[in-house]
Amino acid sequence: MIIGHLPAGYIVAKLCAKKCDHTVINVRFFILAGVMGGIAPDLDMLYFHLIDQRQHHHHTYWSHYPIVWALLCVISGAWYRYATNRSTAAIALIFSMGGFIHLLLDSIVGDIWWLSPFIDKPYALFTVPALYDPWWLNFILHWSFALEISLLLWATYVWFKK
Repeated sequence: MIIGHLPAGYIVAKLCAKKCDHTVINVRFFILAGVMGGIAPDLDMLYFHLIDQRQHHHHTYWSHYPIVWALLCVISGAWYRYATNRSTAAIALIFSMGGFIHLLLDSIVGDIWWLSPFIDKPYALFTVPALYDPWWLNFILHWSFALEISLLLWATYVWFKK
């Protein structure tokens, strides 16, 4: 996924914001947290390029471990459920949900190590063949990029909808 994570985080946050008590949370901050969660796993790209020198697939870093994001969702969900002041818990929950959705989207055509750190095996629903140079052209010319465009169009619709 190249451009789909940010709009997906926005869509999820916007849909979940309708369920939250607006007197308790700042809706704009809530939506920003969802968007940031949607792109948070890819912040490991800084480490990938600046420190690791692209030696390991960035999806093998802990920030792309589904168990991390699942635990964050469970912990923040329990916090939200049992807290008296739910605003911070709601922010943590939507951030965690955005991160987990990021991994679900990456699993469409990108390898995700769903059983890490216990089993070192990547999983993806589909494979993008390496036909073009530069590498990103393979993703843009693959049918799966239409899903990313769809997410972008959906997010744009939600943005402009009253």
